[in-house]
Amino acid sequence: MSLFIGIDISAKSFDLVVRQQNKSHQSKCFEQSVEGHQECLKMIKKLKPTLIVMEATGVYYLDLAIVLYNANLPIAVINPASFKRFAELMLTQSKTDRIDAGLLAEFAQRMEPRLWVAPTSKCLDLKDLGRQIQRLTSDKVKAKNRLHAFQSKRTTHTVLIQDMLESIEHYEKRIALLTDTALEIIHQDDALSQQFQSLVSAKGIGQTSAIAILAEFSILSKDMKAKQVSRYAGLDVKLSQSGTSVNGASRISKAGNTYLRAALFMPAMSAVQHDENAKAFKNALVGRGKKKIQANVAVMRKYLTGLWVVYLSGEIFDSSKLFSSEHKKA
Repeated sequence: MSLFIGIDISAKSFDLVVRQQNKSHQSKCFEQSVEGHQECLKMIKKLKPTLIVMEATGVYYLDLAIVLYNANLPIAVINPASFKRFAELMLTQSKTDRIDAGLLAEFAQRMEPRLWVAPTSKCLDLKDLGRQIQRLTSDKVKAKNRLHAFQSKRTTHTVLIQDMLESIEHYEKRIALLTDTALEIIHQDDALSQQFQSLVSAKGIGQTSAIAILAEFSILSKDMKAKQVSRYAGLDVKLSQSGTSVNGASRISKAGNTYLRAALFMPAMSAVQHDENAKAFKNALVGRGKKKIQANVAVMRKYLTGLWVVYLSGEIFDSSKLFSSEHKKA
């Protein structure tokens, strides 16, 4: 008899619900700790589930997912955007951790998502490094903006300016250290090294962007399609319409991985300046009435598709294969 388990993850705890014979039954809350994970594992092993489902919620799901995966249990880790749409489809009005866990168990039964494969330790390290580099880079930009504001005033005390200069230098040293470590991990692994070279072959993708993108790609399942990766990054289009009376502007969902989406922004903006095919594609969209920001997002989505393909194949990036002549017609 099939048995499904849904696990709703939060920072300090997680709720587990068992579903059998089309009904959600047993429910239990565990502490988000090594002890809690082992207690959960012991319970699940006795149940012998058909499938366990949880959301890729921040970083909180990962330790538990790896524990279950290493115990050879069937586990699927799904995009929160997919689960949100499922909950809307089921017309769920209330939202609690227990209800969400029950819905995840139902998702496991009805949608049959693919099994999750845990990333290697090298890929997990690279993911953590890539994300920390992005966070520190963002903090450095904020510090530079504050420095500019201080320098724009004649009344700013010199110690404040010196403090910001030292802060920026500190960020730069930390970023350089983490970047060197990430590059060391990449170049010590033949597959990662080849994938890195494929990414930097694209115009607009430098060392920093390649590390950030590779760090996110390396923890994804290689059987994902480009459209699924686009949804994972939150670059899928969200329509807003109802009958003939409401027809709002389409927007990207922004419900996916913010790190991957952020890593794509500057490369896409650089591509429309330096890659003839990307530039022609954007101009064609603007010529058809799209706003510039919509056209830029479309380039990001296209670029993500191309980068995912070369990541999988190890080929050199060729934008002529990505932006066809039809794409560039206004």
